[in-house]
Amino acid sequence: MGAICKGHYSQGSMDLKKYMVVEKFKPGCIEANFERYNSQGRMFPNGLHYLNSWVNKELSICYQLMESNDIELFYEWFKKWDDFVDFELVPLD
Repeated sequence: MGAICKGHYSQGSMDLKKYMVVEKFKPGCIEANFERYNSQGRMFPNGLHYLNSWVNKELSICYQLMESNDIELFYEWFKKWDDFVDFELVPLD
């Protein structure tokens, strides 16, 4: 795996469901993606918690460990980034 992304860490909770978010950056969009991230942050809705993330060596895919009790919050968040990123949401059981 590549570098760990900077971000706001949650301590994690036994009560919240964990998910792996796979972000695949669209071709030619990585710079614009990071510009938005640096100026606006992750833009998570309340109730969606970031735990950790890793980026592959090519800087084309980011894996984010997250948690929430409301799966719809992920789709709300994805809409804020889908011009730069294709998302896959994997529930972790």
